[in-house]
Amino acid sequence: MDGEQQDPLEQLAQTARIVCFAGLPGTGKSFFARRLAEFGNAAGRRIHLLQWDVVRPVFEASPSGRRYPMRDGVTQPMIRKAAGVWVRRAVVGWHELHPTELHLLIGETPLVGNRFVELVERHKDRSEALLSSEACVFAVPVPSAAVRRQLEEERAKRSAADRDDRGGAAPAVLAALWDDLVEVSRKLGIPGTGAGAGPVPYDPVLYERVYRRVLTHRRRHVFHVEELEPVSAAAGAPPKFAMHDVIPTPDEADLIIRETEARYRRPAALEREMENWYVV
Repeated sequence: MDGEQQDPLEQLAQTARIVCFAGLPGTGKSFFARRLAEFGNAAGRRIHLLQWDVVRPVFEASPSGRRYPMRDGVTQPMIRKAAGVWVRRAVVGWHELHPTELHLLIGETPLVGNRFVELVERHKDRSEALLSSEACVFAVPVPSAAVRRQLEEERAKRSAADRDDRGGAAPAVLAALWDDLVEVSRKLGIPGTGAGAGPVPYDPVLYERVYRRVLTHRRRHVFHVEELEPVSAAAGAPPKFAMHDVIPTPDEADLIIRETEARYRRPAALEREMENWYVV
């Protein structure tokens, strides 16, 4: 064991209070969140989860949220903004309810397209000191082009085999989000997209640069994924330890949507904010 390096995720599992995995769908966020949870459990910590794909349906299913059903696999702006309003309150609420280092909060927070991007914005509220502290880390797995292709292929196979698959974004949505990120990189003046028209293939360097810029105000941990580890049959099974979801009640979700509707009476204003999600 002498000279053997500690896995960075294992170190985070021992030292951080909050670790949020940021990034596009199809970059391994769920895999690494699960791995971090296992390290945390092994270190004796109690694991709590904050996941966009778990929180979002609660907002959509609420009485007010039913006015904003998903369209072509894309969450409507009002739902995205309401979830973002909730999430900052939820994080500080979790911190106050579980104030000791025994507890570890693991998030899956895409950020792209205003999906929990409020967590990386600076606000004058009770959550800012926690989110900007050394105890809170935003981890960004950056897959190589080969790994990204493999992840896309696996996503396409799952989608074709099960049209009701809710394990992640559909392949068309995944591609659209990458195109959106390319456009964001151009607006930010990040080099790497070239001057030509037409689609830009996935580029890990460009991807990393965009997320580093978006995470300007937060502690970042970027790591490169050069190969996928073999996934055993047990990997998809429920963990053998308890994990507790941080999730709104239906009443909370309904109330926050109504608050958000009152704030954004002009849909165009909300659309502009969604388009400029990367301005933090």
